[in-house]
Amino acid sequence: MREHLDLFWSRVNIPKVLRAAESAHLWAELVFLYDKYEEFDNAIITMMNHPTEAWREGHFKDMITKVANVELYYRAIQFYLDHKPILLNDLLLVLAPRMDHTRSVNFFAKTNHLPLVKAYLRSVQSLNNKAINEALNDLLIEEEDYQGLRTSIDAFDNFDTIALAQRLEKHELIEFRRIAAYLYKGNNRWKQSVELCKKDGLYKDCMEYAAESKQADVAEDLLLWFLEKRNFTCFSAVLFQCYDLIHADVVLELAWRHDIMQFAMPYFIQITREYITKVDELKEVVDTKLEESGSEQKSLVY
Repeated sequence: MREHLDLFWSRVNIPKVLRAAESAHLWAELVFLYDKYEEFDNAIITMMNHPTEAWREGHFKDMITKVANVELYYRAIQFYLDHKPILLNDLLLVLAPRMDHTRSVNFFAKTNHLPLVKAYLRSVQSLNNKAINEALNDLLIEEEDYQGLRTSIDAFDNFDTIALAQRLEKHELIEFRRIAAYLYKGNNRWKQSVELCKKDGLYKDCMEYAAESKQADVAEDLLLWFLEKRNFTCFSAVLFQCYDLIHADVVLELAWRHDIMQFAMPYFIQITREYITKVDELKEVVDTKLEESGSEQKSLVY
C-alpha cells in the first residue's frame, strides 16, 4: 500500500483511505496520509501512540512545528522523556520558538529532569527568562561550577538575586560564598557584602567593595576591623583603596593610638601633597585677583 500511496496519493480519496488505513492498523501509512492531508495534529498523535511502526525522528520534528494545538508540544516532550530521552534537547530546540519556557522549566523541575535538558536551557537563556535563568543557575550550583555561575549571573540578570545570595552565603565552597558577596554588592547591600568577605578572608574583595560603596562608614569600619586583627599591611591598603572616603583626622588618631604611623605615612604624604596643591591653586587665584584690583585702582587714579 505504501508504494501505491507514494505514487498516487494525490489521486486517491484521502479521507476514505485514511479510514481504511486506520482499520488495517497501517500506522506509518496513516501518518503519511495525515501529512499529505495537512492534518499534522493527527499525524503527531498517531506517531506518539504507535512509535514502533510510525515514529521517524526527522519526520516528527518537521511536523511538530506545524501543529495547530500547542498542547501537543508538551505531550511530545513527555513522549520523548519516555521513549527517546537522548534526543530530547534536539526536540526542544525545534519547539523553542512557540513554547512557553516557564511552563516547560516548571515541568522538568517537578519531574527532576532539569540536568537532562541543560543544553536546551543554555540555548534559550538569551531570552533572559527568569525561570530559565534560575533553573540553569541551580544546575550550575549542583555541579559546583562557580565560574559558569558567575558568567551566567553577569550576562543574564533576570532572577531573584537576594534569594540566590542568601542561598550561596551558606555554601560549603568559598567561591560560591564569594559570589554571594558579589550579589549583595550588586544590590547595594554593602555592609552585608563586606561582612561576608571578612568572614572568608577575602581582603581584596573587602577593600574593593568598600571603595565602590562610596560610604565613609563602611570604609572606616573596615579600617577598624583590620586594626583589631593587627593586620597593619591591609590597614595601609585600605587607606590607598578608599582614599577619598576616609577622613584624615580619623586616620591620624588611629595611627597615633596604635603606634603605626609608618603604615599610615604613605597616606599622609599623599594627602599633604594634595592639600599643598589646593592651597597653591587658591593662592594663585587670590594673587591674580589682587593684581587685577590693583590695576583697576591705578586706572581710576589716572
